Amino acid sequence: MDKAQVEELESKHAALHAMIEEEEHRAHPDEDLLHRLKKEKLKLKDELAGHFTHH
Repeated sequence: MDKAQVEELESKHAALHAMIEEEEHRAHPDEDLLHRLKKEKLKLKDELAGHFTHH
């Protein structure tokens, strides 16, 4: 994985984090949406962690 790919994953991870924060602070958060966003965020985190442990 090259630097651009890592930066793209980090950018997506940050965007998901922001979306999760926004949804959690709504009056009536969509729990299904939160679950999907958190799952995707964890997947990206795992991809990034795998990248850093294999180098």
